[in-house]
Amino acid sequence: MDNCIGLDVSKSTINIHIPKSSLDLEIENTNKAIKSLYSKLKKIYKKEIDNLVFIYEPTGSYSYQLTYFCSVKKIKVFMINPKQSHNFAKAIGQRGKSDKVDARMLSVCLHVARNGDVRVPVINPIETEIKELIGYYKFTTRRRVQTNNHLESLIIKDGSLYAIKDLQHEIKKLAIKERDIIEKIIELINSSETLNKKFNDIKSIVGIGNIGAIVLLHLFIKYPEANQREIVSLAGLDPVQRTSGSSIRGKSRISKAGSRLYRGSLFMSAMSAIRFNDEIKVFYDRLKENGKHTTVAQVAIIKKLIIIARSLYKNDCSYDVEFYKKQSGKNEKMALSA
Repeated sequence: MDNCIGLDVSKSTINIHIPKSSLDLEIENTNKAIKSLYSKLKKIYKKEIDNLVFIYEPTGSYSYQLTYFCSVKKIKVFMINPKQSHNFAKAIGQRGKSDKVDARMLSVCLHVARNGDVRVPVINPIETEIKELIGYYKFTTRRRVQTNNHLESLIIKDGSLYAIKDLQHEIKKLAIKERDIIEKIIELINSSETLNKKFNDIKSIVGIGNIGAIVLLHLFIKYPEANQREIVSLAGLDPVQRTSGSSIRGKSRISKAGSRLYRGSLFMSAMSAIRFNDEIKVFYDRLKENGKHTTVAQVAIIKKLIIIARSLYKNDCSYDVEFYKKQSGKNEKMALSA
């Protein structure tokens, strides 16, 4: 375990624990400081430098520089889930919490790593830019919705004409910006043969357009190791129940834990698929015939689209109408009606 370096990453600093020399350090979260740290580690570990494992929690943009450096230098990394590290800290009886203490705890977390968790990170510049543009698209959409809500409130109370006109102009600008961002994302996707193929495979599902395919592609890129159940949960579509004893019997609902962008965009794809995708329509009609509420049936359609799209993404294949006819029971239904 002497080769496991614990790193607690924050916005401006990184706390490090180096087991071999029992050394605790604090450096700036900059590329220059990370390079200096690596030079120090070379002096300490010498020939064993290639066996190092950096252990840290992924903290979005704050840990990006560290991840990028590890990718360039071919340093193995174990990016531990924050819940895992929290539970591990409780398991070893660590009650105190500070950046220094957390770095020490992370340096002994290799025990909870599964097969494939420890690896050299791979950073694809195109995929990274797509993720950033999706974030920008979400930000722009949120601004447009907020501006539109403010506009509606002014119109209802017959407010300032100047403010109303200005807000209407701002909404038009934001809508144009959204279209420009989508066009830029498609341009990036088309620049990569692999991403272009996967994007078109997802789009081959009748009912899914450019935005739906982009959102699904982003979901699968962001969570490459997620299984079928996990990918549905990450979109916030997993069921949650509220029950306690005999008095509380709440209705099941979706968790909404994932990004709202996934659910909003895929809801429109689901509505389109119900109208124009015969296989999805058969599935939807069967749910309705079985007494399912419209909303429940629509959520089931979104889940089905995610699962089908994930299968196409993983297997590098396009939507096979005949295969999904069998899966949806359409052939059986047609035979019974005949």
